[in-house]
Amino acid sequence: MTELDHLHWLALTQEEPVDPKRRIVDAHHHLRDDEGHRYLLGDLLADTRAGHNVTHTVFVETMASYRTSGPERLRPVGETEYVAAQARESDHRATRIAAIVAYADLTLGDALDEVLDAHLAAGEGRFRGIRHPAAWDANPGVPPGYMNPAPDLMADEGFRRGVARLGDRGYSFDAWIYHPQLPELAKLAHAAEGTTIVLNHLGVPLNVGPYHRDAVRPEWHSGMSQLAGCPNTVVKLGGIGMDSYLFRTGWSSRARPPGSDDVVAWWGDDIRWCIDTFGPSRCMFESNYPVDRDAIGYTVSWNGFQKIAADYTDDEQDELFSGTAARVYRLNLES
Repeated sequence: MTELDHLHWLALTQEEPVDPKRRIVDAHHHLRDDEGHRYLLGDLLADTRAGHNVTHTVFVETMASYRTSGPERLRPVGETEYVAAQARESDHRATRIAAIVAYADLTLGDALDEVLDAHLAAGEGRFRGIRHPAAWDANPGVPPGYMNPAPDLMADEGFRRGVARLGDRGYSFDAWIYHPQLPELAKLAHAAEGTTIVLNHLGVPLNVGPYHRDAVRPEWHSGMSQLAGCPNTVVKLGGIGMDSYLFRTGWSSRARPPGSDDVVAWWGDDIRWCIDTFGPSRCMFESNYPVDRDAIGYTVSWNGFQKIAADYTDDEQDELFSGTAARVYRLNLES
């Protein structure tokens, strides 16, 4: 299926927003300008302004637009430069790209500060933290993390020093791991107590290869509970559309894409368990677009989240949809 055909498929399921007035900070999205995988500012704005009140967003690195020359350690700064230019164009729009989470090799040692300084300069006031993916699993049926990290990366002393250095400088660390690695992340959180650690995509409770959703839930609960015991951790509630390679919901192979009630039926109990375990002030919703576009529409996704969160108080919903993200990524929601 071509990208255009896929967009036509997504359009087969249309919904009005459940709560069009509630402020939303989309805490996790990407931008790309690769052939066949383009998702630029115009695409983002078309999604964020389709009905929900998405006022601010947080861009998270995706290994795109790197510099093609110069020191290897500084090449990821090209992505920050590119996104900052896109963000500048969004400043006077109804939705602003307000924060950038970039990539840096956290095992660089003393050279890490040079890279952080370069991201800071390139980010034009939006640079907030680093994601150095650590997703890894020994089973061949599980896709390798996209940077092919070492299996013991989070236990590496150099990596831990890098994560701690982020906190020293006021930056956060976004963690992209699989659910069997949650206890390792909890140990990392204890070793870097001064750094805010943002767990991506619900901790990725795998439903692929040897892992089966119902069978992994006790292990996922155990790991998430360990992590919740670390006060410097927060969790992103999303990544739910990664159907074709991690979660196997079957949504992407349907004749019509899922609706928000399908989202609630599949993810509602698990997401509410996360909220109750971490507390609303340590949880934030995310679209993970355009990756989640694999299986679910943008408006449908936020409708699902709003239905899942409907029984929480207004103040708790404010935390889930905007407040937590604003604090963690230091956003001025009035600008």
